[in-house]
Amino acid sequence: MEETFDMFRMRLEHMVRMDHPLVVLGSRIKWVEIEKSLSHLFQRKPREVRELELEDLFGTHRVVVVPGVSRAGRKRLPFRLMASLLYLKHAFNESDESVVERWGESPIWQMFSGEIYFEHRAPCDASLLSRFRRLMGEEGVEELLAQTVMAAVEMKVIDPKELESIIVDSTVQEKAVAHPTDSNLLETAREEQLPVKQTYEKEGKTLNRKIGRYAHAKQHGRLKKALKRQRTVVGRLARDVQRKAEKAVGGVKSKLALTLEKANRIVEQSRQKKRVGDTPKLYSFHAPEVECISKGKSRKPYEFGVKVGIATTWSGNLIVGTRAFAGNPYDGHTLREQVEQATILMQETGVTYTPPQQAWLMDVETFIGLARQRQDS
Repeated sequence: MEETFDMFRMRLEHMVRMDHPLVVLGSRIKWVEIEKSLSHLFQRKPREVRELELEDLFGTHRVVVVPGVSRAGRKRLPFRLMASLLYLKHAFNESDESVVERWGESPIWQMFSGEIYFEHRAPCDASLLSRFRRLMGEEGVEELLAQTVMAAVEMKVIDPKELESIIVDSTVQEKAVAHPTDSNLLETAREEQLPVKQTYEKEGKTLNRKIGRYAHAKQHGRLKKALKRQRTVVGRLARDVQRKAEKAVGGVKSKLALTLEKANRIVEQSRQKKRVGDTPKLYSFHAPEVECISKGKSRKPYEFGVKVGIATTWSGNLIVGTRAFAGNPYDGHTLREQVEQATILMQETGVTYTPPQQAWLMDVETFIGLARQRQDS
């Protein structure tokens, strides 16, 4: 970021303590190297080929449009600013909206993001964070984590020898989705259909409201009848959209096909009350990766989310690897991939991790107990 002199504003270095952990960490992370390694993820990509149907005096004919790389739109925000917002969001357990709001009130956060003068405003719109995460993907997050580990070693926060032993644990990262009842999923599938001649909007809302009352009153006969009507409505809309999809082309056709596939899965699983064949159940229309994972907790027997693995050092408790696993694999089957990722992320530190002959997993309670025994000894 170019530094411009402004005598009417106070510099951030005169407002904060330079020994603050966030200030020190922001000055030690190699932002330029991270941006260079991830620059290929943020390059503008050419638009896809589209086919348009045009009507004139001679009838209907198709025209193929091959656009180039678009240069339209405003200039992108600095990489360090967006990456810092993403780091602060997870470090302080904030949402996209709250981290953007707090950034305009905290000079320490602004200095961590590379700003020079205090700005009492939001750095960007909260929706830009979700787009930035999609562009970074798994590769970008792993690069940020590797640079964090490298910064901890250079700052001597952790001894490099401590990286030779790691602890791997698996848990569930819950997704912010509604409870997946058949009625709510069918109503969501109805709302996601394209506008057709008859949308059944009024009837769909009425059925969804009645089903909630029937379930509370344990009137199972009326409940089954209302669910059957919901499946009929979604099926009719799906057939109407299918006829429109046959005439569509390009990306619109693929999007319609994906929507129809989800709608048909919801209809079939609500009819059979179980998974259809080898196809897993769909618990969220907008997040198909969500799985129902049993945790055995008395207060919450099931959690809806994605299974993740976390690798930490034995004594320093520094996170050196984290990875999401599709489906609901057995914990022991995730150990090899998690150890492999942690080894790759720590290779820049010069420490070679050698996995033991007998690797084992532990839950959080066992890990806390062993850590306390180690501290007492």
